[in-house]
Amino acid sequence: MRKKSPDSGPNSPSPRPKRPATPEKASYHHGDLRRALIEATRQMIRDGGVEAVSLRKLAERVGVSRTAAYHYFRDKNVLLCTLAEEGFQRWQRQVAQICADDSRPPAARFHAYITWYMTNAADNPEYYDLMFGRAIWKRQSATDSLKTIAYAVFQKQVEMTREWQRQGVLPAEEDSLRLAQVTWGVLHGLARLLIDGVYTADSHMAEICACAARILTRRPPGMTPE
Repeated sequence: MRKKSPDSGPNSPSPRPKRPATPEKASYHHGDLRRALIEATRQMIRDGGVEAVSLRKLAERVGVSRTAAYHYFRDKNVLLCTLAEEGFQRWQRQVAQICADDSRPPAARFHAYITWYMTNAADNPEYYDLMFGRAIWKRQSATDSLKTIAYAVFQKQVEMTREWQRQGVLPAEEDSLRLAQVTWGVLHGLARLLIDGVYTADSHMAEICACAARILTRRPPGMTPE
């Protein structure tokens, strides 16, 4: 006769219910997750502004644990500063290409810079807001690495201004630092109007850029960059 197992009697404890399956976390290679978090943050800013970003919501959006997100960014400010740094790095790469384009005369390069600046701001508002907006700079919360690259970018703007003055593109009698500040201020104001939806007609972008180039270079209407 077959013996009953000690645990199979009428008074034996019932088997434990199985735990409900939890959703699996997304799997990323090292480095891929950092990129995924950055791209998801960009989209969150596009959808709801900087205020909509939190590491908890970000982790949920990407499908990883909060611990995984904190491994790359210890808080929201570091995350936002990282995006701003990326924006400045993009600026450096593109400006280097424009300045190195010997197929264009200096005035045409200046015009190309204005056009790229405006187009880039309109196409990547989440970068632009963090690079030049109040979310970081008004609160004086920029990381040291962000301050370093932002300062380098402005120094490059001054160097470009000085070179354009030497080449006869910009007025040579103006102080290079002040002229760089005014030039950047004009472009920033126009970019902000585009990003904030005040200027909504993209078809007028080329005309706006051409007008800005003429005013800053003191060229009469109808005169094309040489």
